[in-house]
Amino acid sequence: MFTLGTALSNQIDANWQTYVMIIVYFIILLIIGFYGYRQATGNLSEFMLGGRSIGPYITALSAGASDMSGWMIMGLPGSVYSTGLSAIWITIGLTLGAYINYFVVAPRLRVFTEIAGDAITLPDFFKNRLDDKKNIIKIISGLIIVVFFTLYTHSGFVSGGKLFESAFGLNYHAGLLIVAIIVIFYTFFGGYLAVSITDFFQGVIMLIAMVMVPIVALLKLNGWDTFHDIAQMKPTNLDLFRGTTVLGIVSLFSWGLGYFGQPHIIVRFMSIKSHKLLPKARRLGISWMAVGLLGAIGVGLTGISFISERHIKLEDPETLFIVMSQILFHPLVGGFLLAAILAAIMSTISSQLLVTSSSLTEDFYKLIRGSDKASSHQKEFVLIGRLSVLLVAIVAITIAWHPNDTILNLVGNAWAGFGAAFSPLVLYSLYWKDLTRAGAISGMVAGAVVVIVWISWIKPLATINAFFGMYEIIPGFIVSVLITYIVSKLTKKPDDYVIENLNKVKNIVKE
Repeated sequence: MFTLGTALSNQIDANWQTYVMIIVYFIILLIIGFYGYRQATGNLSEFMLGGRSIGPYITALSAGASDMSGWMIMGLPGSVYSTGLSAIWITIGLTLGAYINYFVVAPRLRVFTEIAGDAITLPDFFKNRLDDKKNIIKIISGLIIVVFFTLYTHSGFVSGGKLFESAFGLNYHAGLLIVAIIVIFYTFFGGYLAVSITDFFQGVIMLIAMVMVPIVALLKLNGWDTFHDIAQMKPTNLDLFRGTTVLGIVSLFSWGLGYFGQPHIIVRFMSIKSHKLLPKARRLGISWMAVGLLGAIGVGLTGISFISERHIKLEDPETLFIVMSQILFHPLVGGFLLAAILAAIMSTISSQLLVTSSSLTEDFYKLIRGSDKASSHQKEFVLIGRLSVLLVAIVAITIAWHPNDTILNLVGNAWAGFGAAFSPLVLYSLYWKDLTRAGAISGMVAGAVVVIVWISWIKPLATINAFFGMYEIIPGFIVSVLITYIVSKLTKKPDDYVIENLNKVKNIVKE
């Protein structure tokens, strides 16, 4: 969701123990990639979806790690440090959105994607669900995924390059290439299984890091009285409402709407062994998310006192976690905590690479090659999937070579773009029998267009009226919902067997 975007300005003095931890971390990722290569890359479904055989715990933590990214470790602490406790409204919206997602989307999507032509990508599911023989919705949704995720992936590479530049004094381009090579290796060879296992491993590292730093900071400061000191520094530091507005709270809260349409997250639901295992995944996933986000808030709050007491000049709030982790801990532990930042970055990059390559292979190449030949060309499709990973990575690296703030700002709104374009369509597809192809296409395009228009032309008007500064997912989501409904009501109803599939899914989930 969030990437580091801005330059990390604080140079950290790393020694050999720190480097050892980072090297060990990279070696583990490569071993997992090799394991994935040996275990689950025999056909395209295995390479792109793990053969729908992933367990609940890996499902939960891989979904969380690929979702939170550097936002949880860098972005949220920096935001809390800068604005105070009012920044946590976004965490409440996201936690609720993720929780509802497990109930509303996960079970039906897992069953429906298998029943409806064994779809392994979101565009393929839309096509099968709506019986779109002309593949229009598949092509349009596939294009949205490829374009937005390529830009999204490039920002992850930028984050990795700047982390190495800041923490180790390496050249930005060298850091970018190190991160890129490792991620490409385990994604290219290991496919979905390797990405999911590494995400699980990275999720554990992220959670430990988010618990350790605020606890140790409190022990080094004034214990629980530290929060009293923080409140004395600035009244808004511990106030949920001061420092923001009703519109600001609504905008932050509305981030939760995006969960229903994020391809790199909901693909996890499609890969689990059975929909009956989703309750286990939900309990672990939401618990991980809640503890991690509370830890991130703790880093931000304790950081206010820590930075003040140590008289540190913190030019970029997003470097708060880096600064605290390297000052508070032994270099060996500091290296582990830097690995947590890399874990956050790389887990998202790998998921985005795989989803984008899945779309290129399943939604475009197989379309050109001919679906009637699919069963006899599995090795060919796996090869194309791997080459697609490489292609997307090369394009993303090329864009990241000379970071462009305009592109990074666009990537920062990708969550809203996917949420407005896909969230209403996913919900309608799973629950509404009268959804038509025309309605689905119209709503999806309308949602994406509104987000782009709002960002480009409406949001700058916030200087005139604060209303225009609302988060763009709100108008995009509302327009998509309305357009999909209206157009579906005005167009030809779906065939009976399409409705039968929907009823069949409903009955299976109830069992």
